[in-house]
Amino acid sequence: MKVNFVSTDAIRSALRYSLTQMQSDLIAGQKEVQTGKVADLGLSIGVRSGKAVTLSRDIVRMETIVGTNALVSSRLTATQNALGQVSEGASTFLSALAAAVSGDADQATTRQAAVSMLQSLTGIVNSSFNGEHIFAGVNTDVVPMADYFDASVPGPKAAIDAAFLSEFGFAADDPAADTVTGAQITAFIDGALSDEFFGSGWETNWSAASDQGITTRIALNETAETSVSANIEGIRKLTMAAAMVANLFDGDLNDQALVAVADRAVRMVGEAMGDLAQTQARVGFTEQRISSATERVEMQIDIFKTFLNELEGVDPYEASTRVNALISQIETSYALTARIQQLSLTRLL
Repeated sequence: MKVNFVSTDAIRSALRYSLTQMQSDLIAGQKEVQTGKVADLGLSIGVRSGKAVTLSRDIVRMETIVGTNALVSSRLTATQNALGQVSEGASTFLSALAAAVSGDADQATTRQAAVSMLQSLTGIVNSSFNGEHIFAGVNTDVVPMADYFDASVPGPKAAIDAAFLSEFGFAADDPAADTVTGAQITAFIDGALSDEFFGSGWETNWSAASDQGITTRIALNETAETSVSANIEGIRKLTMAAAMVANLFDGDLNDQALVAVADRAVRMVGEAMGDLAQTQARVGFTEQRISSATERVEMQIDIFKTFLNELEGVDPYEASTRVNALISQIETSYALTARIQQLSLTRLL
């Protein structure tokens, strides 16, 4: 009979290899317990790894869209509030103009109402959210509307004064302005003055905003315009009404001409309020679209996460049990190694 001899060194080597393997398995098991996913995706699901990577990428992309939608919704809420403030100011201004048309308000009071409206409008239009001007279109880093009352640089007021001087041959504060009739001032408003707000004068003297609004992807296959420009009709009309009253009521026009100015301003403010209401409705519709899109995207994320979990998920209880078993085996291996190291021929002699 042949006798096979096994040395203690061979036993230690076998235990050392087994211990190394168990330690590697323990690290992988602890990772699975912490993440809830398989430690080695390629080893676990093989050729389906590409599908898991695609699902993970799509989930990240959709979560980015959800985050962007939250930011856009906040900006649209700020826009809606600003438009509401403009509308409220326009309503107050309209009451002052109605009193001027009926002769129940003096010239200074009416002009002050226009000044207040213009200052308020400029402040609201130039407001910003999260460091971006909300009425600047895509030019979010620039102040959209010039300040009529800023005399440091030639601007809107100088342009209106120049238009009046070109039309009549004298300034609005010249005593000769008392000869201007209601029909003449109405023709000026509908002609040269209107060009300052609805022609090239608007971009030259008033607005640095772009007509193009911000377009945002609100779902994987859906986009929406998510900003309002200072160049919309409602803001232009309200600005013109306030500016012409603030300017012309500061001059020497006769009562007939002033009533004509106030009458034209009443019409423009009324039209502006209607335009602003339509803009608010459009913003509200966009907010609703974003809310619905966010709900759909979140549902897609949940579905994709379910599919991904089926591919790379692990049972947390099974993973914890496996880790505990490995820890026990490693501790036993350490104990056996220690006992083997204590073996010596001298102890047997």
